[in-house]
Amino acid sequence: MATDDLPSFEVTSFLAKIGEGQRIDRYHEDQVVFAQGAAADAVFFIQEGEVKVSVVSEQGKEAVVAMLGKEEFFGEGCLAGQALRISTVTTLTEAVIIRLEKAAIVRLIQEEPEFSETFISHLLSRAIRVEADLVDQLFNSSEKRLARTLLLLANFGQEGNPTPMIAKISQETLAQMVGTTRSRVSFFMNRFRELGFISYNGGIEIHSSLLNAVLHDQPHIKP
Repeated sequence: MATDDLPSFEVTSFLAKIGEGQRIDRYHEDQVVFAQGAAADAVFFIQEGEVKVSVVSEQGKEAVVAMLGKEEFFGEGCLAGQALRISTVTTLTEAVIIRLEKAAIVRLIQEEPEFSETFISHLLSRAIRVEADLVDQLFNSSEKRLARTLLLLANFGQEGNPTPMIAKISQETLAQMVGTTRSRVSFFMNRFRELGFISYNGGIEIHSSLLNAVLHDQPHIKP
C-alpha cells in the first residue's frame, strides 16, 4: 500500500534525526491516531504498521476512504489551511508513527530539497489515487470496486513487489471502502474464492489471477 516514494532518499532515517518538532509514537491495534474534528496541527509518517482513514457523515454513516501502510504520509491537509481534521485515522495493526509538527515539516520542505521532492511525489501519488478512486466509484460495479480494493491492498500494479497476503481486514471495513453492504462483500468474496482469485490462510491471499480478471474484464468481474 506504500506510495511511489523515492528509494534513493531514506525518509525514516532522515525524520528520526531532525529533533525539534518531531515525535515517534507507538500504537496498539485499533487505536485512534487522530479523530475527525480534532485540531489539524501536524503531519504523520508511518514507520511501521497500517492505518485506515475513515469519515462519518452527519447522519452517522461511516466510510473508509483510504488504507495506508509503511512509508506513507497522512494528515497533510493542515499544510493547505485545514484547521480541523475531516477524517479519523485508526491503526489496523501495531504501528510506529512519526508525528511532525506543522512548523517542522514546512521548514523541511523549504530547506531540504530531497525531502521536498519525496513529499511532493507522495502528494502527486495520493492525488492520482483519489482521482482513480472517484472514477472507480462512478463507473464500476461494486464487484469490480471490491476486486480493485483488494489488489491495491496487496500492492498490485504499484512500484515494488506485490504483498499478496494482506492484513486481516473485516468484511464490514471492505464494505465501507467499496461503498456497498457487508452481505454483498461476503457474496463476492465467496465467489472470488471459488474462482481461485483469493484464498484464506490466516489472512486474505490475493492471487495474480484476480488482476488478470480485472485487466481483461472477464465476465466474473462485471464492469
